[in-house]
Amino acid sequence: MLTPAEFVENYLDLGERKTQAPALRLLVLGVLAGFLVGCGACVSNTATFAISNASAARIISGLLFPFNLFIIVMMGAELFTGNSLIAMDLMAGRVRLGGMLRNWLLVYAGNLLGGCLLAAGCAAAGQMDLGGGALGAYAIKVATNKCSLSFGRAFLLGIGCNILVCIAVMCSSCAKSVPGKAVGVYLPISFFVICGFEHCVANMYYIPAGLFAKSAYAGLAAEAGLDISALTWGNFLLGNLLPVTLGNILGGLLVASLLWYAYGKKTARVAA
Repeated sequence: MLTPAEFVENYLDLGERKTQAPALRLLVLGVLAGFLVGCGACVSNTATFAISNASAARIISGLLFPFNLFIIVMMGAELFTGNSLIAMDLMAGRVRLGGMLRNWLLVYAGNLLGGCLLAAGCAAAGQMDLGGGALGAYAIKVATNKCSLSFGRAFLLGIGCNILVCIAVMCSSCAKSVPGKAVGVYLPISFFVICGFEHCVANMYYIPAGLFAKSAYAGLAAEAGLDISALTWGNFLLGNLLPVTLGNILGGLLVASLLWYAYGKKTARVAA
């Protein structure tokens, strides 16, 4: 495996290339990553909707969800949260702020499009009819709970999430074998899912899925005593996605700063 210092050196080259990639390529690879993360969220909902024990449901989701990031790594797709590490290039003077923000914006838009398209497709195809519509009602419940988080709580949960996502990207990148990359991704992502941290790209599926499900399954959700008044597009974008995204960015910047301080600057001094 690569050492942390070797990872930082390699990522500086990768981050620079990411900021120079054509816009359409970044957007398309962003859509692919958003779709794949959405698949992990869809699988998690489908596997846990009939489980009443909250701890068991979290554990099962934590076992299943992480495979999406492994596929993203293997396919070279572009994930907004992982690209927070491009901040190391900014600290090293390898890229300009505008180049980093360009990458983030294009990839974020692609991730959002990919997640929303999958959610719309699942709703249109009747994928949430499972259990007589119980899966659809569960999707509404998950989305409502996320939209009901306070701004501060969503922000803090976002920080914890992307610390682990960026660690997963690092561990996977350090591995020199496919099984090693899988293990490197799997454990940190499993941790954030089981802990209930908030990932903005995952929420680009979870909440639109609940919103699209409202028209068909709101009655079942009401029968279960669920108040879905908080589940709106406005709360999705401003009440959840905004604070979670800001938290994810800060979490990623913390990891990038730590890696650069501990290994990047040291490498630069040795090279000098």
